[in-house]
Amino acid sequence: MNAAAVRERYERLRAEAGAHVTVVVATKYVPLAELGVLVDAGVEVVGENRAQDLAEKHARYGEAFRWHFIGHLQSNKVKLVNGICELVHSLDSESAARRLTVPALLEVNLSGEPSKAGVAPEEIGAWLERMPTLRGLMTMPPLSDDPEASRPWFRRLKDLAGEYGLAELSMGTSQDWRVAVEEGATLIRVGSALLRD
Repeated sequence: MNAAAVRERYERLRAEAGAHVTVVVATKYVPLAELGVLVDAGVEVVGENRAQDLAEKHARYGEAFRWHFIGHLQSNKVKLVNGICELVHSLDSESAARRLTVPALLEVNLSGEPSKAGVAPEEIGAWLERMPTLRGLMTMPPLSDDPEASRPWFRRLKDLAGEYGLAELSMGTSQDWRVAVEEGATLIRVGSALLRD
């Protein structure tokens, strides 16, 4: 990775997304040895998928970034996440929720795909009764090569957030972030769009 190229793409993406959107740079495929490139590129917020990688990367680059957790959160990893992250995007477990002390977004499985994490849309109200501190919602639409295919899912998530008075929406990845922003995303999770060689 080249820091100057990453910086140029990052600044362009942030400008296009708008000041109201937080660009979370997904570091799942960024080795610890290369994370310094993101520091040099001026990246502010990173999102990690795995708790073990989060711990290793934070130990080296703790104050260089604001840290988000964007992967599946297991209850036995919550203590680690509590000590590092400012936001969890992917809460969908009662046992993890009971241990979590940092703000979170509820992951919603809108498509009903059994392979996808997240709670069913009809469970949102019950979750908010138990966890009134939830900041918003997150979703992963069905995989598609066409960014427009994600639009109905993003629109549905925005409608649900509005229904429950939730302000934050984490939706959109490298492939469909522009559509997500058009549909109201306040956080987008991008990796390859910035980090490609």
